[in-house]
Amino acid sequence: MTTPEPDVPSDGPAAASSAQRASGDARPSRSGKWADLAAVLSFVVLGFWVTGRLWLDPGSDVRDNQSDQSQFEWMMAHGARVVTHFAYPFHSDQMNVPDGVNLMANTSVLSISLPLTPITLLFGPRAAFLVFLTAGMIATATAWYFLLSRVLIGTRGPAWLGAGFCAYAPAMVSHANGHPNIVSQFVVPLIIWRTLRLGEPGRWLRNGVLLALVIVWQAFLNLEILLMTAIGLGVVVGVLAVGRPELRSRIRPFLAGLAVAAGVAGLLLAYPLYVQFFGPGAYSGLSRLIRGYSSDLASFVAYSRESLAGSPRTAAGLAKNPTEENSFFGWALVVLVIALVWWMRRSVVVLALAALGLLFAVLSLGREVRFDNRGTGVPGPWAALENLPILHSVVPTRWALAITPIVGLLLAFGAQRAHELARSHPAARRQIRFVTATVLLMALLPIVPTPLPVAHLDPVPTFVTSGAWRPYVTGGRSVVTLPLPDTTYAEPLRWSAETRLDMPLARGYFLGPDTRPNANPPKVALFGAPPRPTSSFFSTIRRTGAVPPITPQARVKAVDDLRFWRAGVVILGPHEHEAALRRGMTELTGIQPVFTGGVWVWDVRPLTD
Repeated sequence: MTTPEPDVPSDGPAAASSAQRASGDARPSRSGKWADLAAVLSFVVLGFWVTGRLWLDPGSDVRDNQSDQSQFEWMMAHGARVVTHFAYPFHSDQMNVPDGVNLMANTSVLSISLPLTPITLLFGPRAAFLVFLTAGMIATATAWYFLLSRVLIGTRGPAWLGAGFCAYAPAMVSHANGHPNIVSQFVVPLIIWRTLRLGEPGRWLRNGVLLALVIVWQAFLNLEILLMTAIGLGVVVGVLAVGRPELRSRIRPFLAGLAVAAGVAGLLLAYPLYVQFFGPGAYSGLSRLIRGYSSDLASFVAYSRESLAGSPRTAAGLAKNPTEENSFFGWALVVLVIALVWWMRRSVVVLALAALGLLFAVLSLGREVRFDNRGTGVPGPWAALENLPILHSVVPTRWALAITPIVGLLLAFGAQRAHELARSHPAARRQIRFVTATVLLMALLPIVPTPLPVAHLDPVPTFVTSGAWRPYVTGGRSVVTLPLPDTTYAEPLRWSAETRLDMPLARGYFLGPDTRPNANPPKVALFGAPPRPTSSFFSTIRRTGAVPPITPQARVKAVDDLRFWRAGVVILGPHEHEAALRRGMTELTGIQPVFTGGVWVWDVRPLTD
């Protein structure tokens, strides 16, 4: 049996060739294999072009999101610890002592960190992070290429165009600033492929199980992307069922396979999801502030700072930070996409994709539509949805991420239509190809990605790498770092990752519940643990460089906090406000620090025993 073909813009030879390749009836020719190799190599070149500065400078970090890189390096070390220490995968007490962290409710990326354990152990968590980031983009482009060239279209050139956009569009390169779990979308084409195979008669059990396995794989990579994929597939499959009556004969095996996939995936994910939503450290949705991160209407025609035509000036005020430029397509590409939809409007799939892209764009505008960094007073549909279960954990601007693969598909379908038009009109072939190349160049050249900017990092102190901290943490004690780690200072997570998480940290950078008595609503997600007097004290010093007044009550609270954190030692590494931080801790505890191994050390065991 052949794979059921979606209603792509052509039902001619390309679609037939696609069906043959999907069923295995036709094998790629020698020239086709060389074309496939060239396509994959081009994706490899692009991947290293984007991340090259990180590879060339081992002492560098992504400049615009160092905190998230530190967090992911910690997560890579956690995956290795699961393998080497048989650690519990869904919760860890090596950060945020004594409460620990619910890793299912955070970006634990177990489906990547576990397989990359050998790299983490041999070359360190930074190398594992770089492999994750770079290989994730390359694998995403490759997966889309083979889905498009073998299943959806059948022609390599248009497939290469669409796949390259899906992996290296401005939104994807923006998230390469510290979000490897988002740029690694290579499972999404596999989910689409296995979903299209569900309609095969007689194979509903096998196809259902295979779909369930890739769903589980994606669930341990990024749940937001899985949710968007499910919504997108639901809309397109529903449109196909209505718009193509010839496919209705396959509804029964499709539904049977879908039921198997839902059952198997539900069974495999039941316990992890229980831990995520009801286990220790679970939270109930994101804060209202984070749920207000939306896409600016003007950003859709603007150019991302990580693109050839973009800069910090072109993106200023249109995104919350450089990592969340999800909706920056540029005016030329927006015009081209609108023209492609009109040109291919007789295709039910194209219309479904266009409607889906418009839906995601509207949702990404958030609770109030903003234009050019100003509120318009116009409420967005998201205002009625943001408090619903599951959706209250979605950042609205991320809905615009789902537009990238939609645009990639439309570009591929449009290039395929132009290819067929040139083939059917030999006399005008040269002109058609020239116009096609010119239009694509005008729309895509401005958004060609530029290399990620990097920043130099201070080396991990030898006090950490030598293990000199170990005597201080016996008996379940922790290491308190100054400043204490949070969203803006996550360097201690990188230190802990270098020790393979042997070094336990007080507090950290993670999502956890707001357990303060006055929290409204209760247990809403915080970035980090709820503030304590001493953590707030040192946060003030980190921001201002000034030491707040130290009262007897502040000294008592500092000892209480150190006891709460089970602190064995306090350490202070290089910092712009190092002198103020050192004076603050010394005056709070009355203990004189010792400088050793690149850090100031306070032995606080006499205070916490």
